[in-house]
Amino acid sequence: MKNSFLAFLLIFTVSAFAQKEHLKYVKITQKICLKKTGYQLVLNAVISDSRCPEGVTCLWAGEASAVISVYKDSKLVEDKTIVFSLKNEEDNNQWLAKYLPEKQRKIKNSNVFPYPKQGVTVAKKDYYIKIGYIK
Repeated sequence: MKNSFLAFLLIFTVSAFAQKEHLKYVKITQKICLKKTGYQLVLNAVISDSRCPEGVTCLWAGEASAVISVYKDSKLVEDKTIVFSLKNEEDNNQWLAKYLPEKQRKIKNSNVFPYPKQGVTVAKKDYYIKIGYIK
């Protein structure tokens, strides 16, 4: 009986505190809306992509570098080169959060898409940045 109660208590505690994070996503594309007010992030260019392609075994995961333009009320504020890699993830998320609406600032992840595939060349216009945030 005592073991059953402890098992029940353990399961209840784990399920009560193991809240699933509900992620929503926002994309940063290469298009700008000139009539938008407030901050707007625009992907200026992906300048390098050395990430390990799907279907290939690599010793290093690689990284992607992108230039992101920040506009406020349709006026350029800054251009920032961001290196997307595991070691820079927290710094990138903090920088991106400064320019997102309040409800999108709890960033869980950010990355450049599409992810490279072996033997497939990605056109520059097809790149975008995907930001996952906790709702």
